[in-house]
Amino acid sequence: MYIIRPISAQDYPALHQVAVESGVGFTSLPVNEALLRKKIARAEAAFSSQVNAPGNQSYLFVLEDTDTNTVVGTTGIEAAVGLDDAFYHYHVGKVVHASRELNIHNTVDILSVCNDYTGVTEICTLFLREQARGGINGRFLSKIRFLFMMEHRERFSETIIAEMRGVNDEEGRSPFWAWLEEHFFSLDFPTADYLTGIGNKRFIAELMPKYPIYVNLLSKDAQAVIGKVHDKTRPALQLLQEEGFGYRGYVDIFDAGPTVEANLSHIRTAQASRKLPVLIDDQKVAQEGQTCYIINTSVKDFRAVATDLAVSEDNNVAVITKQTAAALNINEGDSVRFAPIAYRD
Repeated sequence: MYIIRPISAQDYPALHQVAVESGVGFTSLPVNEALLRKKIARAEAAFSSQVNAPGNQSYLFVLEDTDTNTVVGTTGIEAAVGLDDAFYHYHVGKVVHASRELNIHNTVDILSVCNDYTGVTEICTLFLREQARGGINGRFLSKIRFLFMMEHRERFSETIIAEMRGVNDEEGRSPFWAWLEEHFFSLDFPTADYLTGIGNKRFIAELMPKYPIYVNLLSKDAQAVIGKVHDKTRPALQLLQEEGFGYRGYVDIFDAGPTVEANLSHIRTAQASRKLPVLIDDQKVAQEGQTCYIINTSVKDFRAVATDLAVSEDNNVAVITKQTAAALNINEGDSVRFAPIAYRD
């Protein structure tokens, strides 16, 4: 059985392996012991804290195969980005150069550095290890965050974003960064990506061009990848688009990968979710159950599963099995939040 739960200090070896496997471009998991341990400590603090408004809390979950006691994936939420460190993007805009006298009218794309997403909630750090890919595990890791945020809305912003990994090759070369490196940074993409991952962002403000960049002055290769995602990221992007996330013209300053956004109230899994007290009845679930993403309503002792659940509309209860109740660490009468997977998955 697969369970999603908060990360703990004992998960460090598994998190380190996930960081190694995730590769260059997965900025939120740098291969650095001190920083990975700090990330775990921040998550433990966030899950233990009493929160009335989104702040610098960082929630990191792991997907555990309980049959082997192995961590096979991660998924995370940053409650409010940019409060402690600047949170940079390029915004893709336009300028018009026109001369009425000469009857010339040219519209040109530009990239402008901005901090427009400061204070919003970011979903991040989703990675599924090779041995667990297939089935619904990837979707499980992605969508459970929306149930958690819906259940604990006071902890998160209404605006939710996701930074999608941009185009780079197996050696970590980014066509977009190659142009910036040549003209402004003199720093290769893996190094810049790693420095950002460990929280060293000062070099961005120091070396980034201070004025908008005309896109048509970039190399053809750099222009071609603006707003495009890495091949391995396409399924994740499609999943978020199905949830209602859309591209608003913001791209990553390193690889030009797109950032997508949605309002929490409009995210389809959040909208479809219900919160009901539970009744334990294995037979009714076997007869009437459908597979759902299910979470308990705890923060510190959060648990999530994807398994069968039946709804008794007459009694207004969610019916689950004894095994599910044990996995969620709940008793009859406690509440769960759940959403069906069949309506679009």
